[in-house]
Amino acid sequence: MKRIIVSRTDSIGDVVLTLPILGWLKSSFPSSDILFLGKSYTKPVVHLSENVTEFIDWDKIRKLPPKEQVSAFRKLNADLIIHVFPVSEIAMLAKKAGIPERLGTTNRLYHWTTCNMLVSLSRKNSSLHEAQLNLKLIKKLCQKREIPSLEAIPDLYGLKKPEPPQKKLAAMVDSERLNVIIHPKSKGSAREWGTDNFRALINSLEEEKFNVFITGTESEGEILEKEGFFDFSRQVHNLLGKLSLEDLISFISSSDALVAGSTGPLHIAAAYGIHAIGLYPPIKPMHPGRWAPVGKNALFLVKEKKCTDCRNTNICECLRSIPPEQVRLKLEQANE
Repeated sequence: MKRIIVSRTDSIGDVVLTLPILGWLKSSFPSSDILFLGKSYTKPVVHLSENVTEFIDWDKIRKLPPKEQVSAFRKLNADLIIHVFPVSEIAMLAKKAGIPERLGTTNRLYHWTTCNMLVSLSRKNSSLHEAQLNLKLIKKLCQKREIPSLEAIPDLYGLKKPEPPQKKLAAMVDSERLNVIIHPKSKGSAREWGTDNFRALINSLEEEKFNVFITGTESEGEILEKEGFFDFSRQVHNLLGKLSLEDLISFISSSDALVAGSTGPLHIAAAYGIHAIGLYPPIKPMHPGRWAPVGKNALFLVKEKKCTDCRNTNICECLRSIPPEQVRLKLEQANE
């Protein structure tokens, strides 16, 4: 196997949890080139993987005329494509381009006509974590007997240390205090703990022990402003809308802890081994059993309750009932 495409064209958190696949592939096919097909905004994450030879920008390819799309796939000279995140358009392109081996799951009807390697894999009803489900997809291909435990997965991320933060950012980091990133929003991709809870947490953190940073997009900052988030009794560093993804990754890796819902920054923090505290609803498949941060210093908080009351709403009362004091205690423990 010389050139392998791993296709995952969705969000940053999903991409991070796909990185262990690359480590498994590289251990099974050491001389192979691994090409990652993803959305353009995830490139800074993929670029840091020591197991990736080349990033293929799906956003650029999909804008091409149909014949040029096929030509672009042919030029990749791939031996195998693995559809980790199934997209019918990509599956059809891979077949038209004549990629010899095309691996997908049996539960996508179009894979039956576009793939010649089919794996029975149900994510919805599985008890496995998302990272383990990704590995299960290539288990037979890599001739592995067992799926790695969650404790073993951090060794498969293969993330290189990013460039140091810019001087202005680096100057904000305090070696005498625990540098904590608070990432309160999720761009609507996950249930949120709530503005009041995050504000209460920040106000409860002793200023002499904790150096606090707020991250997120500019639009999220505007929403937080309307929600009265910035009523703090202590100093914080407001980085909302001020960081590129490259800057954010660099800053996360240089910090000590991060608190967030099920978001890309949480999974980045976990992968880099800092204290990553995730806040989760008890609703399947959004629960931590499927999406918890996986890292050597990662943990999650969730209300132990079977609940479907807010499956069809954006507000989860079970999640919002996690007390800020409980999160503060976890940060206190990280500071010891």
